Amino acid sequence: MRKATVKRKTAETEISVEINLDGSGSYDNETGVGFFDHMLDQLARHSLIDMKVRAKGDLHIDDHHTVEDTGIALGQALVEALGDKRGIRRYGACLLPMDDALVRAALDLSARPYLVWNVEMPTPKIGTFDTELVREFFTALSTHGGITLHVDGLHGVNSHHIAEAAFKAVARSLREAVEVDPRKSDAVPSTKGAL
Repeated sequence: MRKATVKRKTAETEISVEINLDGSGSYDNETGVGFFDHMLDQLARHSLIDMKVRAKGDLHIDDHHTVEDTGIALGQALVEALGDKRGIRRYGACLLPMDDALVRAALDLSARPYLVWNVEMPTPKIGTFDTELVREFFTALSTHGGITLHVDGLHGVNSHHIAEAAFKAVARSLREAVEVDPRKSDAVPSTKGAL
């Protein structure tokens, strides 16, 4: 089974992540950051990756370390669950509308982390959540998950809609990329023979 559990503890945070790539999108996420929990729920639901996240962080300072370290742990869990990546589709892309927002995501589970982020948030906060943390999460996820990730905000006037569309677009792209390709389920999807 393509599952992983990662625990990460620092002076700033204590994170536990459990994922199942062959799940149904069930989720149980508690980070102490309400909007972020809502985004992680979307990530699980639309990727069909079962996800359980527990995070305790220095929220008396701000949400930054909790969000970033969760991205790190989730990226590490993806690497562990994917193993040698034999049989996966590897690439995924999605053009996702949400009301006024339209976000495009494309990714490659290449083991070569790179983030291209062209998403502008009209407001600095969504409730009490700093909108700049959306990028911080995806930076950590792509870096520690070995993901080449491009996210482009094409339209949008509402920061909540833009952020949620970004999470859903990445989720749908992940769903496609981690799925087993029935035509090549025994092969690593690279001419190099390894990813």
